[in-house]
Amino acid sequence: MTQREVDRQNYVQPATDWVRKQLDAIDAAGGDTGAVQVQGRPVVVVTMIGARSGRPRRVPLMRVAHEGRYLAVASKGGAPTDPQWVANLRTHPDEVSVLDGTTEVPMTAREIAGAELATWWQRAVEAFPSYGDYQQKTGREIPVFLLEPR
Repeated sequence: MTQREVDRQNYVQPATDWVRKQLDAIDAAGGDTGAVQVQGRPVVVVTMIGARSGRPRRVPLMRVAHEGRYLAVASKGGAPTDPQWVANLRTHPDEVSVLDGTTEVPMTAREIAGAELATWWQRAVEAFPSYGDYQQKTGREIPVFLLEPR
């Protein structure tokens, strides 16, 4: 499934206004994720299937990429709870795509831990230093998913 293959009318709209505005800006730019930055840093759009609804959802995330793979960091700004999309990736890990710029790639998601997490967490903090602050701010371990091409 790619974002272009799914009828945009079927998307579940984000509940958060700032997320909706980010996606609207990307859509207005013809799907170019380069149209939106957070703290001067690029984002990608991850499309996934809702765990409960079974409908497609889109979420803009910070761009953490290495050798064709991407990271989905469930920081939620250091909030005490995980973002809702974590359940989507856990339930439907094979129904994911990443839109980077104007290129969309079907992906598979898997939650990472241990040494692999340590390597990718360093990349995440280099790409978006606020992740380090978010982890210190929250009492939970932030879930991290590696998105790999199918």
